[in-house]
Amino acid sequence: MTREVKAGQIYKHFKGSKAIVITLARHSETGETLVIYACVDNFNTNHQDGIYARPLSMFLSEVDHEKYPDVTQKYRFELEK
Repeated sequence: MTREVKAGQIYKHFKGSKAIVITLARHSETGETLVIYACVDNFNTNHQDGIYARPLSMFLSEVDHEKYPDVTQKYRFELEK
């Protein structure tokens, strides 16, 4: 199953905040795809509500379960259903 990120989708971060994807962008020097998103419903996390950019590969990565053993969510960001 391919996980495709699109503008307008809402994701849940594994620490509880919500991320609304604004757009995808390309880094001007490296060509790396970045996810541009707004962080909202920010409670009990170290993120401030605001606009963030994160590499697509990191956005879609799995949670480090060795570092966060109590987290049940598989991926760092999971699409809201």
